[in-house]
Amino acid sequence: MNKKLVIFDLDGTLTDSLASIWKTTNTVLEAFGLEGYDKEPYRYFVGDGAVTLVERAFAGRGITDPETLKKAHERYRAEFQKYCMFEVVPYPGIMDLIGYCKKAGILISVNSNKPHERTVEVIETVFGKGTFDYIVGQSSGREKKPSPDGVNYILENSGILKDEALYIGDTSTDMKTGHAAGVFTVGALWGFRDEKELREHQADALIEKPMELVKYL
Repeated sequence: MNKKLVIFDLDGTLTDSLASIWKTTNTVLEAFGLEGYDKEPYRYFVGDGAVTLVERAFAGRGITDPETLKKAHERYRAEFQKYCMFEVVPYPGIMDLIGYCKKAGILISVNSNKPHERTVEVIETVFGKGTFDYIVGQSSGREKKPSPDGVNYILENSGILKDEALYIGDTSTDMKTGHAAGVFTVGALWGFRDEKELREHQADALIEKPMELVKYL
């Protein structure tokens, strides 16, 4: 397909970061006198940024008032600085896929709803500084996914055309993001959500292992 650029989601696509999100959010819940969750519910709390994550976790414990949620999000940001890298690892096969792309001269980038500074921290810690050509996390200057702002920023700065790019992620938010940007969008079945969700949101292709992406490049 002659792709020149791959845009990866981060959590649930490049890295298994569920433990870090679980640890951070449960710490916040407990600080507010609330019971934490086991890890499984966090598969469905994540994907739409830290504010929404906190809202979902607190709503599940009956807390929805804006003032408490504002304080909880502030606490989350502080705790996440400590636990951002807690048990974070790349998924099996991801390093092979990155190596393939680098060898083939395909640009690789990240578009995440994780705060930008934490996105950079995870990428550089796990994969090394300079491995990815573009890193875009959530910041005040851009709308979060499913807005195509992050993808468009990467396309504009790389000079790559939409039909030369591919987006891959593991949630409905990612499928919406890729389609909104007008790029070929692949669902990663090893991530946080299931095949049904990705099919319902019109993934252009589904893959079970990272190296299966090669056929679409």
